[in-house]
Amino acid sequence: MLTIAALLLFLTGLAHSYLGERYILIRLFKRDNLPKLFGGTDFTTGTLRFVWHLLTLVWWGISAIVLLASGQNLDTASVLRVFSIVALVSGLLPLYFTGGRHLSWIIFFTVGALLWLGSFRMA
Repeated sequence: MLTIAALLLFLTGLAHSYLGERYILIRLFKRDNLPKLFGGTDFTTGTLRFVWHLLTLVWWGISAIVLLASGQNLDTASVLRVFSIVALVSGLLPLYFTGGRHLSWIIFFTVGALLWLGSFRMA
């Protein structure tokens, strides 16, 4: 039951990213009235794109936690490591999509590192 729930969460994230990119974001970015931040619309589109895909990463992280729970391998250190990986990968999104101009990557990397290091204190 939990494995099916984890799989559904993972697939939902996959569908969210693919379908959102194909049917929502691309069409949205063709509009000529997007806010021009930092001199153009590149920052705006990059921010919208990374935030859209960030939700997919969060669903995948929840899926991993549910999968760990299904195998009864859910301990505090494992939960912290999963969320650490989610935070670290989340930090890559603003670096890639905004060229690092959206400074959330600093927070994501810091949180990811702190969670990873903290997980060893729980093991």
